[in-house]
Amino acid sequence: MAEPFSIPGTTAVVTGAAGGIGLALARRLLREGAARVVITDLDPGRVAAAAEELGERARGMAFDVSDEAAVADAVARIEQDHGPVDLWCSNAGVATGDGLGDDAAWDLSWRVHVMAHVYAARALFPRMAERGSGHFLVTASAAGLLTQLDSAPYSATKHGAVALSEWLAIRHADEGISVSCLCPQGVSTDMTAGDAGTSATRLGGEYIDPQDVAESVVAALHAGRFLVLPHPEAAGFEQRRAADRDRWIEGMRRAWAKIRAGSTARGD
Repeated sequence: MAEPFSIPGTTAVVTGAAGGIGLALARRLLREGAARVVITDLDPGRVAAAAEELGERARGMAFDVSDEAAVADAVARIEQDHGPVDLWCSNAGVATGDGLGDDAAWDLSWRVHVMAHVYAARALFPRMAERGSGHFLVTASAAGLLTQLDSAPYSATKHGAVALSEWLAIRHADEGISVSCLCPQGVSTDMTAGDAGTSATRLGGEYIDPQDVAESVVAALHAGRFLVLPHPEAAGFEQRRAADRDRWIEGMRRAWAKIRAGSTARGD
């Protein structure tokens, strides 16, 4: 386990924070005593509205996390205006590509779910290493530990996010940089609002609120844990998958057959 991360007095950045998990994270960090939280997203109007809602210790900035130059510029501007970034929550995500998806879905998923974290680490880690401190949180998904049956682009790139998080945690610990990886199952957000009752994500049970995810993140930061599991049962699922991969795949095949049967019955 890493050293516990203390939030009070810190400068934090949360990407994908105009709503959902990101906004809940920003709100919770402020309540925990962060000196400043910079919330970022693509839409300037939504960013400004969210920052106003959060109050005087929040600032908004609109940029594209999948654009390396924009990320580097944002890091430089944030540190110039607000001081060193102590905590970066690399949270932006997209839901694209039913089934195998098309090339556009793969490209967008790869850029947002993997390369956005790479770009942020490239810009931030040298600065954090020079200071000897900093924390980097990657929002992946339980799909990155298990299998998300609805979308291959989503599932595969979330696996990439988990693998990248582990690599960063191993390679940069001796520089004073800690890393954690957030892997929720279903969460009630705008991104999941259209999920039908037959969505594969619902195999994990009831969806939880973004506030519950934020609480899990703060608890994990306090404890110095790498893996953040708002749905604790995901740990058991992952263990069963690792213990007998063939049995896991067979079970998921049965689950997929059940989903397809439900869709057919509903006329989807």
